[in-house]
Amino acid sequence: MQAFVLTRYGGAEAAELREMPRPRPARGEVLVRVHAAGLNPVDFKTREGKLKVIQRYPLPAVMGNELAGVVEEPGEGVTSFAKGDRIFARMPKAAMGAFADHAVVPADLVALMPAWLDFESAAGVPLAGLTALQALRDELGVRKGSRIFIPGGAGGVGTFAIQLAKHLGAEVTTTASPRGRALVERLGADVVIDYTTQKFEDHVRDMDGAFDLLGGETLRQTFSVVKRGGKVVSIAGMPEPHTALKDLGRGMGLATLFWLASFSLRAEARKHGVSYRYLFMHPSGSELAELGDLIERKKLEPVIDRVFPFAAIGEAFAYLEAGRAKGKVVVRMSEA
Repeated sequence: MQAFVLTRYGGAEAAELREMPRPRPARGEVLVRVHAAGLNPVDFKTREGKLKVIQRYPLPAVMGNELAGVVEEPGEGVTSFAKGDRIFARMPKAAMGAFADHAVVPADLVALMPAWLDFESAAGVPLAGLTALQALRDELGVRKGSRIFIPGGAGGVGTFAIQLAKHLGAEVTTTASPRGRALVERLGADVVIDYTTQKFEDHVRDMDGAFDLLGGETLRQTFSVVKRGGKVVSIAGMPEPHTALKDLGRGMGLATLFWLASFSLRAEARKHGVSYRYLFMHPSGSELAELGDLIERKKLEPVIDRVFPFAAIGEAFAYLEAGRAKGKVVVRMSEA
Protein backbone atom coordinates (compact mmCIF):
# COMPACT_ATOMS: atom_id res chain seq x y z
CA MET A 1 0.00 0.00 0.00
CA GLN A 2 1.03 3.63 -0.40
CA ALA A 3 1.76 5.49 2.84
CA PHE A 4 3.29 8.76 4.02
CA VAL A 5 6.19 7.64 6.16
CA LEU A 6 8.32 9.46 8.73
CA THR A 7 11.89 8.29 8.13
CA ARG A 8 13.70 10.64 10.53
CA TYR A 9 12.92 13.78 12.53
CA GLY A 10 13.32 17.09 10.73
CA GLY A 11 11.80 19.30 8.04
CA ALA A 12 9.67 18.50 5.01
CA GLU A 13 12.29 16.10 3.67
CA ALA A 14 11.97 13.87 6.74
CA ALA A 15 8.76 12.20 5.48
CA GLU A 16 7.96 10.66 2.12
CA LEU A 17 5.43 8.63 0.16
CA ARG A 18 6.53 5.01 -0.15
CA GLU A 19 5.17 1.50 -0.44
CA MET A 20 4.54 -0.26 2.88
CA PRO A 21 3.06 -3.65 3.81
CA ARG A 22 -0.69 -3.60 4.37
CA PRO A 23 -1.41 -3.99 8.11
CA ARG A 24 -3.51 -6.84 9.52
CA PRO A 25 -6.09 -6.29 12.25
CA ALA A 26 -5.30 -7.83 15.63
CA ARG A 27 -7.96 -8.84 18.12
CA GLY A 28 -10.18 -5.87 18.92
CA GLU A 29 -9.08 -3.90 15.83
CA VAL A 30 -10.63 -3.14 12.45
CA LEU A 31 -8.85 -2.85 9.10
CA VAL A 32 -10.01 0.31 7.35
CA ARG A 33 -9.66 1.27 3.73
CA VAL A 34 -8.86 4.94 4.19
CA HIS A 35 -10.73 7.36 1.93
CA ALA A 36 -9.54 10.61 3.53
CA ALA A 37 -7.32 11.75 6.39
CA GLY A 38 -7.10 15.03 8.27
CA LEU A 39 -3.94 17.05 8.89
CA ASN A 40 -3.23 18.75 12.20
CA PRO A 41 -0.41 20.79 13.77
CA VAL A 42 0.50 17.72 15.81
CA ASP A 43 1.56 16.07 12.53
CA PHE A 44 4.28 18.54 11.61
CA LYS A 45 5.32 18.93 15.25
CA THR A 46 5.78 15.15 15.37
CA ARG A 47 7.80 15.24 12.15
CA GLU A 48 10.02 17.97 13.57
CA GLY A 49 10.69 15.94 16.70
CA LYS A 50 9.11 18.49 19.04
CA LEU A 51 6.93 15.85 20.71
CA LYS A 52 9.61 13.20 21.28
CA VAL A 53 9.52 13.78 25.04
CA ILE A 54 5.83 12.80 24.94
CA GLN A 55 5.84 10.08 22.28
CA ARG A 56 8.84 8.68 20.43
CA TYR A 57 7.82 6.48 17.48
CA PRO A 58 9.97 3.62 16.15
CA LEU A 59 11.04 4.73 12.68
CA PRO A 60 10.07 4.39 9.91
CA ALA A 61 6.49 5.13 10.97
CA VAL A 62 3.34 5.80 8.94
CA MET A 63 2.10 9.26 9.93
CA GLY A 64 -1.44 10.58 10.40
CA ASN A 65 -3.79 10.84 13.37
CA GLU A 66 -7.35 10.88 12.02
CA LEU A 67 -9.20 9.23 9.15
CA ALA A 68 -12.47 8.37 7.50
CA GLY A 69 -13.05 5.26 5.44
CA VAL A 70 -14.76 1.89 5.12
CA VAL A 71 -14.27 -1.16 7.32
CA GLU A 72 -12.62 -3.85 5.20
CA GLU A 73 -12.07 -6.49 7.85
CA PRO A 74 -13.15 -6.61 11.51
CA GLY A 75 -10.56 -8.29 13.69
CA GLU A 76 -11.26 -11.17 16.05
CA GLY A 77 -13.77 -10.27 18.75
CA VAL A 78 -15.11 -7.16 17.00
CA THR A 79 -18.90 -7.23 16.85
CA SER A 80 -19.75 -3.52 16.82
CA PHE A 81 -18.54 -2.93 13.24
CA ALA A 82 -18.95 -4.95 10.05
CA LYS A 83 -17.36 -5.03 6.62
CA GLY A 84 -18.63 -2.08 4.58
CA ASP A 85 -19.39 0.25 7.52
CA ARG A 86 -18.51 3.89 6.85
CA ILE A 87 -16.49 5.04 9.86
CA PHE A 88 -14.22 7.77 11.19
CA ALA A 89 -11.64 7.59 13.95
CA ARG A 90 -8.83 9.28 15.84
CA MET A 91 -5.82 6.96 15.80
CA PRO A 92 -4.30 5.79 19.11
CA LYS A 93 -1.63 8.15 20.46
CA ALA A 94 1.10 5.54 20.32
CA ALA A 95 0.46 4.39 16.75
CA MET A 96 -0.51 7.01 14.12
CA GLY A 97 -1.04 5.40 10.68
CA ALA A 98 -3.85 7.41 9.05
CA PHE A 99 -1.82 8.64 6.04
CA ALA A 100 -2.07 5.38 4.12
CA ASP A 101 -4.40 3.44 1.83
CA HIS A 102 -5.18 1.11 4.75
CA ALA A 103 -4.96 1.43 8.53
CA VAL A 104 -5.80 -0.65 11.58
CA VAL A 105 -7.66 1.05 14.42
CA PRO A 106 -8.83 -0.25 17.83
CA ALA A 107 -12.58 -0.70 17.55
CA ASP A 108 -13.24 1.34 20.69
CA LEU A 109 -11.79 4.43 18.95
CA VAL A 110 -14.09 4.08 15.94
CA ALA A 111 -17.55 5.57 15.30
CA LEU A 112 -20.01 5.34 12.43
CA MET A 113 -19.98 8.38 10.15
CA PRO A 114 -23.14 10.49 9.86
CA ALA A 115 -25.11 9.04 6.96
CA TRP A 116 -25.11 12.19 4.83
CA LEU A 117 -21.49 13.23 5.42
CA ASP A 118 -18.75 12.81 2.80
CA PHE A 119 -15.42 11.20 3.66
CA GLU A 120 -13.40 14.41 3.32
CA SER A 121 -15.57 16.26 5.83
CA ALA A 122 -15.66 13.29 8.19
CA ALA A 123 -11.86 12.99 8.16
CA GLY A 124 -11.55 16.49 9.61
CA VAL A 125 -13.70 15.77 12.65
CA PRO A 126 -12.03 13.33 15.09
CA LEU A 127 -8.96 15.13 16.45
CA ALA A 128 -10.19 18.72 16.39
CA GLY A 129 -13.74 17.85 17.38
CA LEU A 130 -12.73 15.68 20.34
CA THR A 131 -10.19 18.28 21.46
CA ALA A 132 -12.82 21.01 21.51
CA LEU A 133 -15.41 18.81 23.23
CA GLN A 134 -13.06 17.67 25.98
CA ALA A 135 -11.67 21.17 26.58
CA LEU A 136 -15.02 22.92 26.76
CA ARG A 137 -17.27 20.36 28.42
CA ASP A 138 -14.87 18.39 30.59
CA GLU A 139 -12.14 20.90 31.50
CA LEU A 140 -13.89 24.28 31.41
CA GLY A 141 -17.32 23.01 32.41
CA VAL A 142 -19.07 25.21 29.87
CA ARG A 143 -22.82 25.47 30.43
CA LYS A 144 -25.71 27.78 29.70
CA GLY A 145 -24.74 31.37 30.47
CA SER A 146 -20.95 30.80 30.48
CA ARG A 147 -18.86 33.56 28.93
CA ILE A 148 -16.03 31.92 27.00
CA PHE A 149 -13.08 33.40 25.10
CA ILE A 150 -11.68 31.39 22.18
CA PRO A 151 -8.78 33.20 20.47
CA GLY A 152 -8.12 32.01 16.93
CA GLY A 153 -11.63 30.76 16.26
CA ALA A 154 -11.31 30.35 12.48
CA GLY A 155 -8.81 27.48 12.63
CA GLY A 156 -9.41 23.74 12.66
CA VAL A 157 -10.10 23.36 16.38
CA GLY A 158 -11.59 26.83 16.69
CA THR A 159 -14.40 26.19 14.22
CA PHE A 160 -15.52 23.21 16.29
CA ALA A 161 -14.98 25.03 19.59
CA ILE A 162 -17.22 27.97 18.69
CA GLN A 163 -20.06 25.68 17.63
CA LEU A 164 -19.76 23.36 20.63
CA ALA A 165 -19.56 26.26 23.09
CA LYS A 166 -22.75 27.69 21.58
CA HIS A 167 -24.38 24.25 21.72
CA LEU A 168 -23.53 24.09 25.43
CA GLY A 169 -25.19 27.47 25.94
CA ALA A 170 -22.20 29.82 26.17
CA GLU A 171 -21.67 33.37 24.99
CA VAL A 172 -18.58 33.20 22.76
CA THR A 173 -15.96 35.85 22.11
CA THR A 174 -13.24 35.09 19.57
CA THR A 175 -10.52 36.73 17.48
CA ALA A 176 -10.27 36.59 13.71
CA SER A 177 -8.85 38.45 10.74
CA PRO A 178 -11.21 40.26 8.37
CA ARG A 179 -10.97 37.17 6.12
CA GLY A 180 -12.17 34.91 8.95
CA ARG A 181 -14.85 37.17 10.44
CA ALA A 182 -17.73 35.99 8.27
CA LEU A 183 -16.91 32.36 9.04
CA VAL A 184 -16.79 32.68 12.84
CA GLU A 185 -19.93 34.81 12.86
CA ARG A 186 -21.75 32.20 10.78
CA LEU A 187 -20.66 29.53 13.27
CA GLY A 188 -22.21 31.51 16.13
CA ALA A 189 -19.55 33.77 17.66
CA ASP A 190 -21.23 36.60 19.58
CA VAL A 191 -18.26 38.98 19.69
CA VAL A 192 -15.42 39.02 17.14
CA ILE A 193 -12.23 40.99 17.76
CA ASP A 194 -10.22 41.87 14.63
CA TYR A 195 -6.73 40.96 15.78
CA THR A 196 -5.16 42.85 12.86
CA THR A 197 -6.34 46.21 14.21
CA GLN A 198 -7.29 45.60 17.86
CA LYS A 199 -5.73 44.13 20.99
CA PHE A 200 -8.27 41.77 22.47
CA GLU A 201 -7.07 42.52 26.00
CA ASP A 202 -8.34 46.08 25.54
CA HIS A 203 -11.87 44.91 24.76
CA VAL A 204 -12.45 41.58 26.53
CA ARG A 205 -13.12 41.35 30.27
CA ASP A 206 -14.49 39.01 32.95
CA MET A 207 -14.67 35.81 30.93
CA ASP A 208 -15.62 32.69 32.90
CA GLY A 209 -12.98 30.74 31.03
CA ALA A 210 -10.87 30.62 27.92
CA PHE A 211 -9.78 27.98 25.42
CA ASP A 212 -6.41 29.06 24.03
CA LEU A 213 -5.51 27.80 20.56
CA LEU A 214 -2.53 30.05 19.81
CA GLY A 215 -0.07 30.03 22.73
CA GLY A 216 2.75 32.56 23.04
CA GLU A 217 1.90 36.13 23.95
CA THR A 218 -1.78 35.49 23.17
CA LEU A 219 -1.92 32.94 25.98
CA ARG A 220 -0.22 35.27 28.46
CA GLN A 221 -2.64 38.08 27.63
CA THR A 222 -5.57 35.65 27.87
CA PHE A 223 -4.95 35.26 31.62
CA SER A 224 -5.84 38.93 32.05
CA VAL A 225 -9.29 38.68 30.43
CA VAL A 226 -10.56 35.78 32.57
CA LYS A 227 -12.16 36.68 35.89
CA ARG A 228 -10.57 35.55 39.14
CA GLY A 229 -11.37 31.94 39.88
CA GLY A 230 -11.70 31.15 36.18
CA LYS A 231 -9.70 28.71 34.11
CA VAL A 232 -7.62 28.82 30.94
CA VAL A 233 -7.19 25.61 28.94
CA SER A 234 -4.59 25.61 26.17
CA ILE A 235 -3.53 23.27 23.39
CA ALA A 236 -0.72 25.59 22.25
CA GLY A 237 1.10 26.59 25.42
CA MET A 238 3.45 24.59 27.61
CA PRO A 239 2.36 21.25 29.12
CA GLU A 240 2.03 21.25 32.92
CA PRO A 241 2.06 18.37 35.45
CA HIS A 242 -1.56 17.30 34.90
CA THR A 243 -0.74 16.75 31.23
CA ALA A 244 1.76 14.06 32.16
CA LEU A 245 -0.31 12.42 34.89
CA LYS A 246 -3.88 12.70 33.55
CA ASP A 247 -3.57 12.94 29.77
CA LEU A 248 -0.50 10.82 29.11
CA GLY A 249 -0.61 8.40 32.05
CA ARG A 250 3.06 8.99 32.79
CA GLY A 251 4.91 9.22 36.08
CA MET A 252 6.44 11.93 38.24
CA GLY A 253 9.56 12.23 36.07
CA LEU A 254 7.70 13.77 33.13
CA ALA A 255 5.38 15.62 35.50
CA THR A 256 8.39 17.26 37.14
CA LEU A 257 9.82 18.23 33.76
CA PHE A 258 6.50 19.82 32.79
CA TRP A 259 6.30 21.52 36.21
CA LEU A 260 9.61 23.24 35.50
CA ALA A 261 8.82 24.05 31.86
CA SER A 262 5.42 25.58 32.68
CA PHE A 263 6.49 27.42 35.85
CA SER A 264 6.41 30.94 34.38
CA LEU A 265 3.03 30.38 32.71
CA ARG A 266 1.49 29.02 35.90
CA ALA A 267 2.96 31.94 37.85
CA GLU A 268 1.43 34.38 35.36
CA ALA A 269 -1.94 32.64 35.72
CA ARG A 270 -1.75 32.80 39.54
CA LYS A 271 -0.99 36.52 39.36
CA HIS A 272 -4.37 36.98 37.67
CA GLY A 273 -6.14 34.56 40.00
CA VAL A 274 -6.86 31.95 37.32
CA SER A 275 -5.79 28.34 36.81
CA TYR A 276 -3.89 27.02 33.81
CA ARG A 277 -4.28 23.63 32.16
CA TYR A 278 -2.65 22.20 29.04
CA LEU A 279 -4.85 19.58 27.38
CA PHE A 280 -3.58 16.60 25.40
CA MET A 281 -6.83 15.09 24.13
CA HIS A 282 -7.65 11.39 24.34
CA PRO A 283 -9.19 9.33 21.52
CA SER A 284 -12.70 8.05 22.23
CA GLY A 285 -15.11 6.23 19.95
CA SER A 286 -18.08 6.96 22.21
CA GLU A 287 -17.38 10.70 22.30
CA LEU A 288 -16.79 10.70 18.56
CA ALA A 289 -20.23 9.10 18.19
CA GLU A 290 -21.64 12.06 20.18
CA LEU A 291 -20.07 14.45 17.69
CA GLY A 292 -21.41 12.34 14.85
CA ASP A 293 -24.92 12.61 16.28
CA LEU A 294 -24.63 16.41 16.44
CA ILE A 295 -23.46 16.46 12.82
CA GLU A 296 -26.26 14.10 11.79
CA ARG A 297 -28.79 16.49 13.34
CA LYS A 298 -27.14 19.51 11.67
CA LYS A 299 -26.11 20.93 15.06
CA LEU A 300 -22.41 20.80 14.20
CA GLU A 301 -20.73 21.57 10.88
CA PRO A 302 -17.24 20.35 9.91
CA VAL A 303 -15.46 23.24 8.18
CA ILE A 304 -13.00 22.14 5.50
CA ASP A 305 -10.57 24.69 4.09
CA ARG A 306 -8.87 22.62 1.38
CA VAL A 307 -8.70 19.04 0.17
CA PHE A 308 -5.45 17.82 -1.42
CA PRO A 309 -4.88 14.57 -3.32
CA PHE A 310 -2.78 12.09 -1.37
CA ALA A 311 0.01 12.44 -3.94
CA ALA A 312 0.28 16.13 -2.94
CA ILE A 313 0.40 15.55 0.83
CA GLY A 314 3.70 17.47 1.00
CA GLU A 315 1.88 20.52 -0.37
CA ALA A 316 -0.89 19.95 2.17
CA PHE A 317 1.68 20.02 4.99
CA ALA A 318 3.21 23.25 3.65
CA TYR A 319 -0.22 24.85 3.43
CA LEU A 320 -1.09 23.84 7.00
CA GLU A 321 2.26 25.01 8.35
CA ALA A 322 1.73 28.44 6.75
CA GLY A 323 -1.00 28.97 9.36
CA ARG A 324 -3.59 30.48 7.05
CA ALA A 325 -6.16 27.67 6.90
CA LYS A 326 -9.76 28.48 7.86
CA GLY A 327 -11.04 25.15 9.11
CA LYS A 328 -9.43 21.77 8.41
CA VAL A 329 -6.93 20.62 5.79
CA VAL A 330 -7.61 17.11 4.43
CA VAL A 331 -6.02 14.67 1.99
CA ARG A 332 -8.07 12.38 -0.26
CA MET A 333 -6.58 8.96 -0.90
CA SER A 334 -5.86 8.13 -4.53
CA GLU A 335 -7.75 4.83 -4.41
CA ALA A 336 -10.92 6.31 -2.93
